Amino acid sequence: MFNNRNFNRTFFSAPQSVTSFVAAFLEPLITVVSLLGTMAYYDEPVLRASMALILLVFALTFPGRNRFNVSKLEAAVDISTSWFSMLVILWLCGYATNSLMFFDFTVMLTWAVVTPMIQWVAVLLGKAILKYRSALPNARRRAIVVGAGPLGGKVARAIQSNSDQSTEFVGYFDDRTDSRVLTEAVSMRLGGLRDVANYVYAHGIHEVYITLPLGSQPRIVELLEAVQGTTASLYFVPDVFGISIIQGRLQDMNGVPVVGICETPFTGTNELVKRVSDIVLTSIILVLISPVLLAVAIGVKLSSPGPALFRQKRNGLDGEEIIVYKFRSMRTQDNGAVVKQATKGDSRITPFGAFIRRTSLDELPQFINVLQGRMSIVGPRPHAVAHNEEYRRLIKAYMVRHKVRPGITGWAQVNGYRGETETIDKMQARVEYDLEYLRNWSLGLDLQIIIRTIRLMIFDRNAY
Repeated sequence: MFNNRNFNRTFFSAPQSVTSFVAAFLEPLITVVSLLGTMAYYDEPVLRASMALILLVFALTFPGRNRFNVSKLEAAVDISTSWFSMLVILWLCGYATNSLMFFDFTVMLTWAVVTPMIQWVAVLLGKAILKYRSALPNARRRAIVVGAGPLGGKVARAIQSNSDQSTEFVGYFDDRTDSRVLTEAVSMRLGGLRDVANYVYAHGIHEVYITLPLGSQPRIVELLEAVQGTTASLYFVPDVFGISIIQGRLQDMNGVPVVGICETPFTGTNELVKRVSDIVLTSIILVLISPVLLAVAIGVKLSSPGPALFRQKRNGLDGEEIIVYKFRSMRTQDNGAVVKQATKGDSRITPFGAFIRRTSLDELPQFINVLQGRMSIVGPRPHAVAHNEEYRRLIKAYMVRHKVRPGITGWAQVNGYRGETETIDKMQARVEYDLEYLRNWSLGLDLQIIIRTIRLMIFDRNAY
């Protein structure tokens, strides 16, 4: 569901702000400097193993998360979660490469405790600096919204709730009668469209947000010509709230401005980071779980006649058909035009199959799909082709989830939408979580999902 928070990220954060730039380097620098400081405190020499750890830590934490515009509690929770995920990944890397012996336990423990505390203090200092700067008289900016309809209301609320800017919302301008504008806008209306330019000039308005419908193009052109005689910054807000905005941003295409509304978050360096992290983590995980894979394969073969692996057609990146591997948990192998979802007490599921489905062990062969490049560790769960053909006609923006590679686990699964989706409402909710993941992707979010998935595999029973 589109909300003000997503609006802020989509429209206010398109160009990288100074705080985002600082945050991108601050977190990895704090992590590396605290490690070097801890080693210096314990007189630990910086050897090749330590240099490798420093490079790995910097790569995993860059770019850092911008936590300056969230609450202190939310920042503390996010730092703790991300840092714990980082430590787990580092331990797995050290265990898989048999390199834990190269690091002093006391040094590593001190570093693990001190680093998140320093990060939280840095966030507090950053928030204090931003608060001080926003209180300066020359930092205050005044904004008006032209158009007092639903879209204008969204923009006004976004301006008022955007804590990262010191912008004051002044009021609305609209030619329509009181009965045709928002109720809350009636008392804040400052005039009609012909009054905008004079008001901007007389009251020192810094920002003008135009939210008129495209049908008002002649009035928009006339308004722009009038307001361009002032020094105010002009923003046109298109009415695109009827569609799901994924990674919305303004791009330059050989000098032609293009507004991206729906595109994959995995372009440029993001694509490289995603793929490299998938390959590294999958290689480590496959080495660690190889005995489990062998044991489950033997269990499947002994539980019922048939192959250990089940191959099913799914839709992958850009909707292309891919073959996904799973351990067979049923006596039948449905892979045709009609595929019935597994239900509680399903007679097709073997007793051993019920166990591996409940614990998600049946999904483990999909790590092979990740190495092949067909899937990712984290992403929207792939559905059977037959299910996609059914739901794409019933659920708005359903196929947008295929803008990225499907995942072994995903944001929807760790938020309770795992297993059977017997109603349209449940599938709709799953799709909403998938789209939210695409809007807000980061490497830290991927690590958080992986950790929560491990916890669900141990304690959750909402799959059959």
